[in-house]
Amino acid sequence: MITPLPTKGRIHRLAETGRASVAFTLDGVAQVGMAGDTVLTAVLTVAPVLRWSEFGAEVRAGFCLMGACQDCWIWQEDGARLRGCSTPIAEGMRLLTHPPESWP
Repeated sequence: MITPLPTKGRIHRLAETGRASVAFTLDGVAQVGMAGDTVLTAVLTVAPVLRWSEFGAEVRAGFCLMGACQDCWIWQEDGARLRGCSTPIAEGMRLLTHPPESWP
């Protein structure tokens, strides 16, 4: 069973609120980030965690924030993963907080 995310984000934007919007989905729910955001930033402004661990019930929200660890990997609906801390959010991204069923 997939645990749904609460709807409140972990981080709150205090500045640069005038940038262009970027639409993406998170677990099939339409969300909006801002141009120039990383996937990590865009997700954490709408959700309390980036993802659930593929090995247990723990949640992850990024750790090193510079691409050196494995903590910010997030799945795309097609099964591919990307680094949330260094990948810019892009229009139409379809992201998952749990591994897709096709994931090994």
